[in-house]
Amino acid sequence: MASMFNPLRLRPALRSVRAPSRAPVRFFVANGRRSSAAIQVHRDTPENNPSIPFKFTPQNEKLIQEIIARYPSQYKKAAVMPLLDLGQRQHGFASISVMNEVARILEMPPMRVYEVATFYTMYNRNPIGRFHIQCCTTTPCMLRDSDGIMRAIEDTLGVHHGETTADGLFTFTEVECLGACANAPMVQINDDYYEDLTYETTVELLKALRSAAESTAPTEGRKDHVTGNITSEGLKGVPQPGPLSGRHSCEPAAGLTSLKNVGAIDWKAGLRTDGALDQK
Repeated sequence: MASMFNPLRLRPALRSVRAPSRAPVRFFVANGRRSSAAIQVHRDTPENNPSIPFKFTPQNEKLIQEIIARYPSQYKKAAVMPLLDLGQRQHGFASISVMNEVARILEMPPMRVYEVATFYTMYNRNPIGRFHIQCCTTTPCMLRDSDGIMRAIEDTLGVHHGETTADGLFTFTEVECLGACANAPMVQINDDYYEDLTYETTVELLKALRSAAESTAPTEGRKDHVTGNITSEGLKGVPQPGPLSGRHSCEPAAGLTSLKNVGAIDWKAGLRTDGALDQK
C-alpha cells in the first residue's frame, strides 16, 4: 500500500530483478582492415613536398585573373577548383606546392584547399605519366566487356590500376562512369575519349601512342595551351579521338534507322549541310 503513495520505493527492487544485459558480441573476420590514406593524408616525397617552389606562368596568371573576375570579390575563393585544375595542368599534378600557391592567391587557409583537392579524385596528388589512361568499368562499359579493355591495358603496358610504367609514359587508372555510355566500352586518355573499344583496338591504340611519343620530336604536333606539352592529338600515327569502330558519333552501331539522307548531313560537324534548318 505504501507503494501507492510512494511509487518510487519500488524502483530499487525492480532494478534488482531485471535480467542482466548481454555482453556485446564481436565478430572477427579473416580479412584485414582495408583502409587507405592515399586520399586524405599527405606524405612528403622528393617529388612532392612544400620546399619545391611553384609559380604560375605569366600566361596562366592572366587566365587566373579572368577566372577570379567571374566571382564577387568577397567570394573569390569559389575559384579554388579551376585554379587547382590549372595548376595541375601546368605542373603535371596537384602537388602540395600547387595547393599552397592557390591558397595564397585566393587568400584562404591552405587547409581549405587541401580539403577540396583530397575530396575530388580528378586532382592527381602524385606524379602521373605523360598519358593518363582512365578506363571506365561502370555497368554500361562492363556489359560490353570493359574487363577485356582492362586486360589489354595490363597486358600491353605491364602495369595494374594505380601504377605508372617505368618509363613514365603511361599511368593507368580504373574510374567510374565518364558519360560516354552509348559508345561503351571506352577510355579517357588525358582530355580525349577513345570509344567503341575492343581488346585488339586498345592494344593498337596504346602501341601507337608509345611509338608516336618515341618518334615525334618535342617541337612537333599540337601544343597544350597551358602546359606547352605536345598532346596526343598532335602525335603522328595516333588515331583521332572518338569511336574506333567506324562510327562518327553515337549513331546506331548496326547502321542508320532514320536520317538516311547522309549526303545532307556532315556527320563530323554534326550539322546538316542542305540548308533545311536555316532560319528564313
